[in-house]
Amino acid sequence: MKFISTNRKSPAATAKTAVMTGLAPDGGLYLPAQMPALPGSLSEGLEHAAFSEVCFETSSLFLKEECPAAELRSIAEDLSRFEPVLKPLSGNSFVLELFHGPTLAFKDYGARFMAHLMSFFNRGENTELTILVATSGDTGSAVASGFHLVPGIRVVILYPSQKVSPLQEKQLTTLGGNISALEILGTFDDCQRLAKEAFLDIELASRLRLTSANSINIARLIPQSFYFIYAAALLKRLHGRRHEPVVFSVPSGNFGNLTGGIIAKRLGLAASKFIAATNANDVVVNYLKTGQFKPRASVRTLSNAMDVGNPSNFVRLLELYHHDHRQMNADIFGAAFDDEQTKQCIRDVFKSCHYPLDPHGAVGCLGLSAFLGTAASGCAGIVCETAHPGKFIEVMQETIPGAVALPPILAEVLSKEKSSVVLDPQFEELKAFLLS
Repeated sequence: MKFISTNRKSPAATAKTAVMTGLAPDGGLYLPAQMPALPGSLSEGLEHAAFSEVCFETSSLFLKEECPAAELRSIAEDLSRFEPVLKPLSGNSFVLELFHGPTLAFKDYGARFMAHLMSFFNRGENTELTILVATSGDTGSAVASGFHLVPGIRVVILYPSQKVSPLQEKQLTTLGGNISALEILGTFDDCQRLAKEAFLDIELASRLRLTSANSINIARLIPQSFYFIYAAALLKRLHGRRHEPVVFSVPSGNFGNLTGGIIAKRLGLAASKFIAATNANDVVVNYLKTGQFKPRASVRTLSNAMDVGNPSNFVRLLELYHHDHRQMNADIFGAAFDDEQTKQCIRDVFKSCHYPLDPHGAVGCLGLSAFLGTAASGCAGIVCETAHPGKFIEVMQETIPGAVALPPILAEVLSKEKSSVVLDPQFEELKAFLLS
């Protein structure tokens, strides 16, 4: 399996090169050169598939020539310790809980998969691997947890000061060891820009082994296809929905999760539509409506993990759809919602279903409702619930008082001491830190 750059100005890369460098030499993002098909054991017997089998078979399509089957099975078994849970919401609507991992967010799947894979590819190396990651919330804590104390690897996390929740900040600033947190006096887009500048800097490339753990790295996207495939199995096995078209509503910020869903569809997942549900940071929704992509500075919202004004994975979506606006619209429906709508959805769903959606899941639920209002009847709609509501305890207590308790794992992290390095959003400051 080879991987090609979205800019198409770099040679095709092996999986190891794509994973260990993150960004292609021409500044593009890697995608599989061709999309293989799911094996018959999944496409025909999906209803009976275990999550570990979905993880193993799907990852093997991309990695079996460079990573032994025993290693991939070990990774699959690790991910299956916090497999997704599908719960009915109301009528034909379901919620896919992706927050049962160690940091209570869907990014645990990608981060732990990547940590295992990079650790395998890094064996035998004499110099340290530096992982640089920008986060708008949950990515940083998931990466910090996944790579904590992994030998031969150090992690540097960039996050926007005062623009992540207190819990998220504690999760990514309290581990210590091989994890460093850089508190950037700017926005997530500043963090993402700084990271991209670092990957393209010639001096850093000559002095450091530098890679990314953001969703610009293909090793984050591969595992984000697993749970879409598994959700279709659960829908058939547990809820008897064998014939209805399946629609996924994906809370979207940097658009890695939605791109993972589109990859699953290209592999053979029978999903009739994906919904790009966003908050006020709606540049992709506007593209779907107008055909014009106009990135802009991000604005702060309650669903902070989606506060992205220039989503990096949009170039992958363009490549997957051959830069054809109509083709993309055929698969993806977009809708954006403000904070008041988000809070009202949390209240309404809790009142009618007694289910506490976090702010991101609420945006996903609003997206599904908006799509169902335009679609023919008979769809089974799945909302991706990407984080435990306890991670946004202040919002939840204000919106549905007393409905959500702080999970013990989060209460414990709140008692720990924050350790971060404050930097201005200037590349020379980041470069000096990395070389120090």
